Amino acid sequence: MSNSADSPPGPVRRPNRRPVRLLTAAVFALAGLIFVTSFNTAKGTNIRTDTSLLKLSDLIHERDRKNAELGDANAAVRQDIDTLVGRDHGTTAADEARLNALEEGAGTKKVTGRSLTVTLDDAPPNATANPGYPEPQPNDLVIHQQDLQAVVNALWKGGAEGIRVMDQRLISTSAVRCVGNTLILQGRVYSPPYKITAVGDQGRLRKALADSPAVQNYQLYVKAYGLGWKVDERDKETLPGYTGTVDLHYAKPVD
Repeated sequence: MSNSADSPPGPVRRPNRRPVRLLTAAVFALAGLIFVTSFNTAKGTNIRTDTSLLKLSDLIHERDRKNAELGDANAAVRQDIDTLVGRDHGTTAADEARLNALEEGAGTKKVTGRSLTVTLDDAPPNATANPGYPEPQPNDLVIHQQDLQAVVNALWKGGAEGIRVMDQRLISTSAVRCVGNTLILQGRVYSPPYKITAVGDQGRLRKALADSPAVQNYQLYVKAYGLGWKVDERDKETLPGYTGTVDLHYAKPVD
C-alpha cells in the first residue's frame, strides 16, 4: 500500500466561466437595445429636457401669465353681462338699487374716494441691526404673510370701503397667502414691495393702523432692521371692481 504523501497531486478543477460569459453577453445585448430604442425615439433630435423647464419659478411664472389671461377674459365676459343687464327694461328701480347694493358688498363694483396706500418691503441687502437690537435672523428681514394680513385687517377695521392689494381687488373670499417671500393672491404671484390701497376715511384708516397690535409689532422690525414701511394719501382713487370668479357656492345676505 503506497503512502498518500507520495501520490502525485490530483487534477485541479477549473472554474466554469460559461455563466459569466452568458451574463456579459446579456448585458451588451441590453445596452444595444437601449441605444437602438433611444435612436428611434430621438430621430435626430435632442431628447434631453431643457433644464429651464424644470425650474419651479418658471412654472410659477407661466401659470401666473395664464391666470392673468383668464382674469382678463373673465372681466370681458362680466362686462358683457353687465351690458345685457343694463338693456333689460323689465327690472324695477327697487331691483336695480338692490343689485347695486349687492355688487358694492361683493366688491364687484368699482369704488372711488379718498385713499390711503401702505407699502411694505423687505429689508435692504446686508441689513444689520440698529443699536440696541439683536442681530437679525433671515426671517427678520423679509415680509411675511402675517404682516400683510395685519395691514389688510386693520384697514377693514378702519372702515375701508374697498381694498386693493397690488392690482387685485379683495373680496370676502380673498386669501392673502405667502410662499417664501412671494405673495400668491387669487391665482397671481407677486414679489415685494407690496402695495395695499384702501378707499375710505383717511383719519380712521390711519388710526386703525396705529391701534393694531400686529402692525405695532411689525413697526418694531422696521426700527430694528429697516423693513420697508410707507404710507401715502391721495385725494381721489378709483379701485376697479373684482372681475375674477367667486368660489363661494352657498351664501345668503346678512341683514
